[in-house]
Amino acid sequence: MKSIANLTAKFAFLLIPLALIMNRADAQNKKQERDAKQIETIKKIMESKAFVFEPDYMKPLRGGGKTIVTDEYRIRVNPDSLFSILPYIGQAFNAPYNGAKDELDFMSTDFEYYVVDNGKGGWDVTIVPRDHRELRKMLLSVLPDGKATLHVTSNNRDAISYTGTIEPTNKG
Repeated sequence: MKSIANLTAKFAFLLIPLALIMNRADAQNKKQERDAKQIETIKKIMESKAFVFEPDYMKPLRGGGKTIVTDEYRIRVNPDSLFSILPYIGQAFNAPYNGAKDELDFMSTDFEYYVVDNGKGGWDVTIVPRDHRELRKMLLSVLPDGKATLHVTSNNRDAISYTGTIEPTNKG
């Protein structure tokens, strides 16, 4: 009788770790499925040319970075238009005259858009506004989780980088 009780206890002792391992494997499979779905969603957003980049931090070429604490700044990309309103800190080579708008606050309807899989699970997007001659280009590096870095080069200012997130334009 004791041997059956010992055998049952040993069997239960083996079942508990096995159940924990199976539970952990199931959780990992669910996480991998969520990650794969998120990667596919971000990929579709990049290819559709319809997204919003919302920055949360900016880093000029010279000096320290600064956290962006408001949600009023963004870049909205649509297949037929580009809308940018971004803050700027850094060195300008030419001051705007006659009350000209900031060169990072603009709308463009004539721009080049290239998206490339960077081979590391993310995407590199190059945007070149043709109807905005002060701005050279915007390079957006997007990670599979939707986090992104935007690097802006200009003819009249030092370069600046922003970190933030990508969201679809039709986000509810």
